[in-house]
Amino acid sequence: VEPEIKFLALSVSDAAEDVIGVIRAGARGYVTKSISADELVDAIARVAEGDAVFSPRLAGFVLDAFSGSIDISAVDEELDRLSQREREVMRLIARGYAYKEIARELFISIKTVETHVSSVLRKLQLSNRHQLTRWATDRRLV
Repeated sequence: VEPEIKFLALSVSDAAEDVIGVIRAGARGYVTKSISADELVDAIARVAEGDAVFSPRLAGFVLDAFSGSIDISAVDEELDRLSQREREVMRLIARGYAYKEIARELFISIKTVETHVSSVLRKLQLSNRHQLTRWATDRRLV
């Protein structure tokens, strides 16, 4: 991103990896589609003037991320190692789903779920589903 170009992200997502990814790409703000038209116009003007603008719901998360409570670099780099399907399986595991439930939810076999879980644990260098749940919860991915 060119340093003189300032941009504000408008998204439907408030997922940690999306917010962090866009901020790392140079966004000066991030708001969700629930913002009113007047608030959006104000946010655009503020970003153009050099301010950082975040939806109130995201402001606390952004402060936590940049204060070091959340390891920003780890979120993107580690998540980037996972395929989209591995991310889906990871989130369901972290939410406490059993392999059989994940298989039914994603229309895949239990063996495929096992393969994805093994791959996720290997890529994230975790030993078990409890560590995976803690990892995902710490990053607010669940």
